[in-house]
Formats: sequence, structure tokens, C-alpha cells
Amino acid sequence: MSVYLDHAATSPLRPEARDAWLAASDVVGNASSIHAGGQAARRLLEQSREDLAGVLGCEPIEVVFTSGGTESVNLALKGLWWGRPEGTDAVVLPDGEHHATLDTVEWLAAHEGARVEAVRIDRVGRIAVDAFAAALPGGALATALVANNEIGTVNDAAALAAAALDAGVPLHLDAVAALGHVPVSFSAWRGTSALSVSAHKIGGPVGVGALVVARAAHPVALLHGGGQQRGLRSGTQDVPGAAAFAAAAVAAERERLAEGERLAALRARLVAGVQAAIPEVELLGDPVDRLPGNAHLLFRGASGETLLFLLDQAGISVSTGSACQAGVAEPSHVVLAMGRSDAEARSVLRLTLGRTSTTADVDAVVAALPGAYARAVASASR
Repeated sequence: MSVYLDHAATSPLRPEARDAWLAASDVVGNASSIHAGGQAARRLLEQSREDLAGVLGCEPIEVVFTSGGTESVNLALKGLWWGRPEGTDAVVLPDGEHHATLDTVEWLAAHEGARVEAVRIDRVGRIAVDAFAAALPGGALATALVANNEIGTVNDAAALAAAALDAGVPLHLDAVAALGHVPVSFSAWRGTSALSVSAHKIGGPVGVGALVVARAAHPVALLHGGGQQRGLRSGTQDVPGAAAFAAAAVAAERERLAEGERLAALRARLVAGVQAAIPEVELLGDPVDRLPGNAHLLFRGASGETLLFLLDQAGISVSTGSACQAGVAEPSHVVLAMGRSDAEARSVLRLTLGRTSTTADVDAVVAALPGAYARAVASASR
């Protein structure tokens, strides 16, 4: 038996993305070259940029292709910091952000003198808009998740963007976890300077992402060379990757509503089944305003790492939702930021469903978890 419930980490490659990548790979030419082959590659690249822009609700010229979500976040945060208004030194940073954001801001604080203005998240992991707005005045830049990648809670991106616009502070939104699952519209979120997305979360290839950069924004580039992509990301552009990303994004958006309903029903079945078998289990995050395929569960008295390994032995792939750096498991920083204890932050599993998930997958997990939980509790008590 093989059950994959870790779609938030990476998702299976879509046939449309695979076909687009292979077709684009047959076009021989550098998109920056002026000969016929180069211009054919250029046309395909710009069509891909236009298709992705249509999904993201932005202008094609605002789409900067990158190597993934992490590079997009780094370009946004470091670039906006280096291009910040004179006399500003604060980065408005909500608790519970993705480590790509946390680590980038930590670097800015350590090496560039940035001052961090932390913003709390509430008991369900949502960014408090009033606290976010209160931290903005005089800030150099602000950042926020559209949807929390770990616990699945969806934030009020429109309200956060409006607050940043009112304060005149450049805002970066991380939409990596949100794309393909909830509406994403750069133009609708007025006040947003930059927005990060990634291909492999929606059935595109690993190693491809994008940063939407508003025409009015002026981040400083991380990479310098040929001046491609408005000078924001120099280097030979990955035409097959862009084509595959665009194909995946168009397919994901086309099926988003129907697939969201299907995944929400599967998640409800999963949570109800697990809680019926193990009453101690608690669903974390907002029970309603959450990513449709996300079930973030707290297993009191059991180690999330132990549960993960026991399920893996049974052929079931899940995540603890915690960071694992240098081989050392850490408690979930998101769960801690929600006001939970260290023990609770070490007792969570993130089960995320996706396009290939089935009722049989859910039932297999529900059947396997009670035994795994009993073993994990026994192991913790020794």
C-alpha cells in the first residue's frame, strides 16, 4: 500500500505540465537571442508569462520567473529592503511565517541592521489585521502569508494589503500555499508590491517559481548579468520550466472550485474518522477558513515524529509540519505562535490531500492511525 498525503510539501506532476515541458524542450534557442530559434523560444516564454499572469490577476510584465518560492521570497524581501524609503528600518513580520521568510528576515536583521516588528497570530493561526496595521507606520516593508502552509488557515489578504496601502509600506504576500486552492488576485489586493508563487505545489515542476512585482515597486535585484526580466532576475530564462508552470497554473485554476469542494469533503471524512477512533485528536487552525485539503492534527501524548515514522512504515506519507534542521527535529514554530505548549508543538501531524487523493487513501489513514497512535503514546511514556 502506498498513500501520499503530503501534497503541501510537493505535488505530483500534472500531465499538462509534463507535456508542456517536453514540447518546450524541443524549441532550441536562448530566449535572449535574436535569431529565429531564439525568438521562437521568446514567444513561448512570453506566452507562458501571459498565461500565468491571467491566473494571478496581474500584468504579464509583472511576472518574474525564478527557481522557486524560496528565491521569490528572498528577491522580494531583500530587494524591497535594499530599495526601501530612506530613514526606515523595520520589517513587519507576523509570527508563524514560512521559514523562507523567517530566515530571510533574520539575515536582514543580522547583516543589514533590519529591525523586526513582530505581529501576533491568533489561536487559529490567523494574522490579526489590527495588530498588523498597528505595526506598519514607518516600516520599511511588510510580509504576510496568504494562507499558512502548515496549519492551513487562510488570512484576509485584502485587509492586510489595504492596511499596507494606507500606511504607505511596501507589502510582500507569500501565496505559495494558496495558489490553486483559494482565489489569488494580485490586482485585487491593492497595496501589494510583490507576491511569491511556486510551481511544484500545484503539479508543476520542482525548481520553478515566480515573483509578481508591481510596476510601481522598485526592489533591488539579487542577480546581475544580462538584465533579463526588467533587470530583476538576470540569467538565461528557463523556457520549459515557465511553460510547465503556466500549464499547471491554468489547469489548477480551471478545476479549483470543484476540486476544492472534493478535497474539503475528503478532509472532513478524514478528520471525522480520526476523531471517532481517537477522541484525543484536535484539529488545529481555522475550522472553516482553511485550505481545503489541509488537516493539521494534534495527537496529545504522542510524538509527531514517532507517528510519522510509524505511518511511513505502513506506506503512508505525511508531515509533522515542523522544521527539521541539521537532523534535529524542532517543535512547530507555528503551533507555538498560536499559544500552544512545547509538548503540543511536538505532537502534530500535517496531512494534506491533493489532486490524486481518494476516499481509499483517507480510509487507509483512518484505519492505520489508531494503532500508530497507541504505539506512539506507549513509546512516549517509557
